[in-house]
Amino acid sequence: MDVSFQFGSLAVKAKFNDSNVAQVIYSALPIHSKVNRWGDEIYFEIPEKLPLESGTLNVKIGDIGYWPEGACLCLFFGKTPASIDECPRPASEVTIVGTFTASLDTLRKVVSGIKVQVLKG
Repeated sequence: MDVSFQFGSLAVKAKFNDSNVAQVIYSALPIHSKVNRWGDEIYFEIPEKLPLESGTLNVKIGDIGYWPEGACLCLFFGKTPASIDECPRPASEVTIVGTFTASLDTLRKVVSGIKVQVLKG
């Protein structure tokens, strides 16, 4: 399931996996929200409140997670304040819903407060 994250004039392509959580989020697209930054993680609220599915604290750079505690999508592109090594680490368990298929350099330009759109395709 191809998706695009648009931050103003910046866009990044990704693919959602076939988990139940990813399918529910994909069917709800487009989503509009406002970005927050936590180290090299972007997160933002989405309307869906979904349960944890195969939860993990072990995420990789380029992973996209759903964080049920905040009903947020989390975009991991580097270390977070909870990291114990070079890998990102979420605040608590997330469901991995996808991965980025394009360069993550664009995400470093995104600041808290900017609007995000998540679109199909």
